[in-house]
Amino acid sequence: MVILIGNQKGGAGKSTITLLLANYLSEVQQQKVTVLDMDYQQSVSSKYVKAKILDNDAPYEVIPADLKHFPILLKVLTKNPNEIVLIDLPGKMDDDGLIPVILSGDLIISPFNYDELSVDSTLLFAMVASKINNQAPIVFIPNRIKSNVRYSTRGEVDNVLKKFGTVTSGISDRIDFQRVSTLYTPAIVLPVILPLFDLIYETYIRRKDIIC
Repeated sequence: MVILIGNQKGGAGKSTITLLLANYLSEVQQQKVTVLDMDYQQSVSSKYVKAKILDNDAPYEVIPADLKHFPILLKVLTKNPNEIVLIDLPGKMDDDGLIPVILSGDLIISPFNYDELSVDSTLLFAMVASKINNQAPIVFIPNRIKSNVRYSTRGEVDNVLKKFGTVTSGISDRIDFQRVSTLYTPAIVLPVILPLFDLIYETYIRRKDIIC
């Protein structure tokens, strides 16, 4: 199964969600996971390399990849039907090389923030992704929700996004997420992310495994 994590807007928490989901799938659900880091900043790969330098064995492999190597990587990784491939997409959608990547997705996850720039970028990402691949469900995750901010347009934004997919409950903004690595998710954030990922797993990932 191939899961894409994407949004055009930087700062939406795309790489953090990738790490959190990889940790969840490998540790909680005991799934075989490989992460392809295709984001230009390579932040997931950097954390993975740092963990290896410290002589720690990560529970999954992170592979920095560019678009031209994607077809062969996908062919190799999907030989195992039980493998879950997470792809941290580039932050821009202006490269035709992304078409086969988006076409490969069985599930698309798009974290976003409730600010105008993020919402506009999320909508553009959803429109492009759904036009290229209309078979993969899109799950939008409101991220970095600030408890002291009143999001007056939240309902309107959710209603627009629901035309393209499902909008989940939000993830609060907290400093602990900066400590997420390829080795571990801080216990203090588990109550925040476990209900969300359990829902995504049962609704989209486990069901896909059963069908396959």
